[in-house]
Amino acid sequence: MEDHFDSRFPSVEALRDRARSRMPAFAFDYLDNGCFSNVNIKRNTSDIREIQLKPYYLRDYPGADQTTELLGQTWDSPFGIAPVGLQGLMWPRACEFLAHAARAHNVPFILSTVGTASIETISEITEGKFWFQLYHPAEDDLRDKLLERAEAAGCEVLVILADTPTFAYRPKEIRNGLSIPPRMNARNIFQMMTHPRWSFSQLAAGAPEFKTMKPYIPNGLSMKHLGLFMNKTFSGRLTEERIKPLRDKWKGKLVVKGIVNCEDAERALRLGVDGMIVSNHGGRQLDAGQSTIKPLAELVREFKGKTTLMMDSGIRTGPDIAATLATGAEFTFLGRTPMYGVGALGQYGGHHTLTMLKRQLQQVMEQVACEKVIDFPNHLVE
Repeated sequence: MEDHFDSRFPSVEALRDRARSRMPAFAFDYLDNGCFSNVNIKRNTSDIREIQLKPYYLRDYPGADQTTELLGQTWDSPFGIAPVGLQGLMWPRACEFLAHAARAHNVPFILSTVGTASIETISEITEGKFWFQLYHPAEDDLRDKLLERAEAAGCEVLVILADTPTFAYRPKEIRNGLSIPPRMNARNIFQMMTHPRWSFSQLAAGAPEFKTMKPYIPNGLSMKHLGLFMNKTFSGRLTEERIKPLRDKWKGKLVVKGIVNCEDAERALRLGVDGMIVSNHGGRQLDAGQSTIKPLAELVREFKGKTTLMMDSGIRTGPDIAATLATGAEFTFLGRTPMYGVGALGQYGGHHTLTMLKRQLQQVMEQVACEKVIDFPNHLVE
């Protein structure tokens, strides 16, 4: 496997700067920002970086192995690509590029219901080794159709979303016309004209669409009416009554994403889910909420061994992955960092970013004398 590592961009900060220079501001703002005043998006990462690891320098050490068992699958590293909506708006064909990279590096890729590639396309790229995140439809018929397509495509893990019961208040998206309904203003058009690489790539790829949802969207809708249709189609709040039929219908592994307290975790466990992703939607929903690493520590104390605990939101680097694993997560997911990679380097940005993260994590493991991913909690400074 070629890693396509570009030594000009050895850090997430370098990738972010490069992506910002290549993307129209409205597209970069959509990727980079959270809600309200961006308080929780910053807290997510800063709290992870308060975690300290204990090294052992004089013990025998055979080396580090990142291989990880998760929900019946073996992955090359303890991190995967988190679901991100509208990836193709941020960089043309980003969804497909990241799926290719995930398959090549043998890490999980989670496709969002509102991603810009279809279930079938991602299944073909990943040879069926992908997860699907479901935004819960208001109508049972649409829910069942999406489940049938995911099953037919070979998807083994269904992720149901709990942390978006309402549309967030995101000032930059509102200003940029990326609210619901969306609009394209003169300012955005000027930004596209001054970023020709993005614009020509977008022209070649075609306008970004909700490809998985395309069969159910009436033809000829204006942007305004498309927004209204999507508003009407999805009902965000996930309840026990909605989880029960999903558990009955879905024969594969079922994961609920957005758990941040023990009460919700207890309910989810009682309903038969196989795992939970501790998440606050990348800080994009609730500025006044906790960072994800805080509830993770509490959930680990209460539920370790009873279910599979994973985490996303705020994880940017290899050391961040290590700190999260040391806190007790069994697996991690990153959303923004892989997208910075694609924004910076296009088709090979996903390969570069996954290689970079693997190298960073390997260095941490070797530095602290951590042999296997499951040993990270032994290195936590409490």
